[in-house]
Amino acid sequence: MLNKKEFGLRLREVRKASGENQNVLAAILQVSTPQISDMENGKKTTTLEKLVLICEHYGVSSDYLLGLTD
Repeated sequence: MLNKKEFGLRLREVRKASGENQNVLAAILQVSTPQISDMENGKKTTTLEKLVLICEHYGVSSDYLLGLTD
């Protein structure tokens, strides 16, 4: 089962570890900065296509971001 809070925490973690701010990720995904904030705060998720972009950009697996693996 998808845990939006866990997804958001892990997304924020990998973004900050790369030294990027929310504006950079928003530009990569072609969404607004508030949408990134909503994802990181567990209020919203994203599309499968954008999940793939996030994984490729940060070099992490979708299983990790979705909280299925550590």
